[in-house]
Amino acid sequence: MNMLLEGKTLSSQIRRTLGARAQFCSRKLGRPLKLAGIGWEGGYASYLYLKKELEAAQKLGISGELIEFNPRTAPEDFINLIKKTCAHESVDAVLIPKPLPKHLDIPAVWEALDAAKDIDGASTLNTGRLFLCKTAAELAAMRGFAPCTAKAVVELLKYHKIPLAGAEIAVIGRSSTVGKPAAHMLTCENATVKILHSKTKDIKASLAGADIVVCAIGSPRFLKADMLRAGAIVVDVGTNEDENGVYCGDVDYDNVAKIAGAISPVPGGVGPLTLTYLLENIIISAERKLK
Repeated sequence: MNMLLEGKTLSSQIRRTLGARAQFCSRKLGRPLKLAGIGWEGGYASYLYLKKELEAAQKLGISGELIEFNPRTAPEDFINLIKKTCAHESVDAVLIPKPLPKHLDIPAVWEALDAAKDIDGASTLNTGRLFLCKTAAELAAMRGFAPCTAKAVVELLKYHKIPLAGAEIAVIGRSSTVGKPAAHMLTCENATVKILHSKTKDIKASLAGADIVVCAIGSPRFLKADMLRAGAIVVDVGTNEDENGVYCGDVDYDNVAKIAGAISPVPGGVGPLTLTYLLENIIISAERKLK
């Protein structure tokens, strides 16, 4: 293995300014900033992600509230919960990690989420804003929020000076949380991107020419060394428990690391940046209120 694409250093650099920015907003608003997280224990990775974010927010002096819902909740009741939470003046940011129970992951839910408080870019309006962008400059100027894990993938590669313009990139996974937005954001960096997924006929053949592989399929150690060309750059977005209850990514790290030109670890790669961008977006939401 040549390069380790760790995210902790960049995450620490960004976080240095967040405490002061949060305190400034709090003084101007006359109250602590507040993050409301809506989640359920059944979504292992998303629930863990939510709890980590609430804990990190509290360390910055940002108030956090965990709102747990019953997975059998009716869609109309869930929509009302979201609307009620977003309507509170004291709430600056709302985070609803995916996946949700299937009967709740519907367009009406994401339409109910206030785009101004939607710090992970899940709302219908923020999704539309993202996909209207064509260039990196347009992304930077976008009024809404992009999904933070997708942003973390792009910024991790840029931080480690991995060339993106003209690169052949394969994104494995087509979720609205990571796969599709990451692929789109990479095209805005002038890469040529293809999306692979569970119905792709021959994933190994599709990866043969890839300079960079982003694996976000949600399957423990899915990506094997024999699926890649030697020297490929690998970004692991996975957060899984394997059959033995061991925390791991989507990449067979020990073996892939032997042939990859660079690889991101789990934990310590994309994850720290995702949490940091979520924290920053809480503050950006409050800063926009002041403007």
